Amino acid sequence: MRSDARRNRASLLNAARDVFVEQGATASLEEIARRAEVSIATLYRHFPDRAALMRAVVLRALTDTAEAAEQAQRDHHDPIEALAAYVHAVLDLRTSVVIPTLLDRLDLNDPEINEPRMRSTELVEGLLHTAQAQGTLRTGVTFGDIALLLVRLSRPLPGSIPPDIQQQLDHRHADVMLAGLRATPSVGALPGPELELRDLQHLQQPGLGR
Repeated sequence: MRSDARRNRASLLNAARDVFVEQGATASLEEIARRAEVSIATLYRHFPDRAALMRAVVLRALTDTAEAAEQAQRDHHDPIEALAAYVHAVLDLRTSVVIPTLLDRLDLNDPEINEPRMRSTELVEGLLHTAQAQGTLRTGVTFGDIALLLVRLSRPLPGSIPPDIQQQLDHRHADVMLAGLRATPSVGALPGPELELRDLQHLQQPGLGR
């Protein structure tokens, strides 16, 4: 594939992920092409139909997630720190919001989709078991807990909170969650904005962030 074709495909997958998250599985393909700054004909050259595009979005999300788990394990000897790196990477990839959005349209028996899915699951389960054996992670925490908490953290917040603030809050709340998973309390400043009630009310005013 030529470099310009690779760029177009990557732009289409990024745009499709974001538009599907915002508008659901029936989102306009024309809007996806517009966001990717390509023609609708270019979209169809890469993906012959909606199903092919959705499958490609999910496959890329799962592959990137598995690679993020591998990278976290390489970069951090401490399994808790590796788990934290994985959680923050998944939030940036938006895996835990795009897959639930498209879940009804997926073939869960597709071996190409299941391979990276199982690879990342096994890596994260390994981190959890190692941390629990070391006594740094509270007992009883499972991969299912991490996966479902990531789904909750990844969902867009209600109101008109600007996207950059939403992203900062996602990561802040992930650190709150991760601190609660430790066997012993973690001390230190949290990233992102510290929002009081009046701050939330201001952010949720109609038209803000648009």
